[in-house]
Amino acid sequence: MGMTMTQKILARHANLESVHAGQLVMANLDLVLGNDITSPVAIREFPKFGKDRVFDKDRIALVPDHFTPNKDIKAAEQCKCLRQFAAAQDITHYYEVGRVGVEHALLPEQGLVSGGDLIIGADSHTCTYGAVGAFSTGVGSTDMACGMSWGRDWFKVPAALRFNLHGKMRKYVCGKDLILHIIGMIGVDGALYRSMEFTGEGIGNLSMDDRFTVCNMAIEAGAKNGIFPVDEKTVAYLKEHGAKDPVLYAADADAAYEKTYDIDLSALQSTVAFPHLPENTHTFDDMPRVKIDQVVIGSCTNGRLSDLQAAAEILKGRTVAEGVRCIVLPATQRIWQEAMHAGLFDIFIDAGCAVSTPTCGPCLGGYMGILAEGERAVSTTNRNFVGRMGHVKSEVYLASPAVAAASAVTGYITDPATIQEAT
Repeated sequence: MGMTMTQKILARHANLESVHAGQLVMANLDLVLGNDITSPVAIREFPKFGKDRVFDKDRIALVPDHFTPNKDIKAAEQCKCLRQFAAAQDITHYYEVGRVGVEHALLPEQGLVSGGDLIIGADSHTCTYGAVGAFSTGVGSTDMACGMSWGRDWFKVPAALRFNLHGKMRKYVCGKDLILHIIGMIGVDGALYRSMEFTGEGIGNLSMDDRFTVCNMAIEAGAKNGIFPVDEKTVAYLKEHGAKDPVLYAADADAAYEKTYDIDLSALQSTVAFPHLPENTHTFDDMPRVKIDQVVIGSCTNGRLSDLQAAAEILKGRTVAEGVRCIVLPATQRIWQEAMHAGLFDIFIDAGCAVSTPTCGPCLGGYMGILAEGERAVSTTNRNFVGRMGHVKSEVYLASPAVAAASAVTGYITDPATIQEAT
């Protein structure tokens, strides 16, 4: 039986000719990632693995992005722990305030991930890097400590689902709508501990940012990872960002997939996930009128330059509805600067938005946009669980940047195509 892309990457890193679903393997790591919430636990566990030094100071990334600049004393202590460990271990890829960005946007931007890599991160959305053809997955802090110590970790080889994409998405429909459509179709456990592998000619019509968004939210379907094949767009992106040359893998013709889903990209519509699960999806064909209090545009899912451009297109010449707060968070310092020079900040501020430094902040209910009891937010983030962004009686609606911006203008969840047609 042949192997999938994911299985081939695991086999190579485990120094095996082949692997099969369910097999336990010890595999070598290309990169280990941690942030200001998960890394302190790993750092405390690190001495228990019998090592004084990390396995490779160039293959560890520490990114204090969740509560920085420091939210409070506890956050300051967490970040201090990272800072001191990074200095003591001479970690090459430590990103201090002023250089930091949201980790899953920052690492590809810095050229730290490439096709064929095996990457673990003590953050569930580490699966983002499948967009460049890497096997990347979230782990616990103890696994991060093991990875930092020995440069390898245990994996159970996942079975796979195939998503065959064809066609091209319409205007105002993007990668966020695609992954919300998939999660709505298969459910939040529909890919439980499986690899979501994307194939088909439609991949060529997806931007790299679309692919990052899709892989980022693979975990919301329960997946171990999401992965795209490396194509010309991938190679160009990696070259532009100074990444190492990718190692190319393609699934065998007889690779085993538990199920194949065919998706016509041209048939997709703007999609919104209602509370309190990402699978609770609606399109504007069946969407009730929902009044909102807040909009968040940013995060590791949709805080890239193309996301800000999509929001700015809607917001230009308009103002945020009375009684609505709109918070814009570029995902990295580079994106922040590019957006500023492109005039996007003028558009946002003229519309009545608040523009912040890069942070995960509101996504996890940390800061920079906490919801009060009874408040509703449209957010370009990735989770809408009970209490995710604040009070347990608040509500989060997941959507694309275009939907979020249109909703900020009207004060209720709005189809961006409708608002543009009205002008």
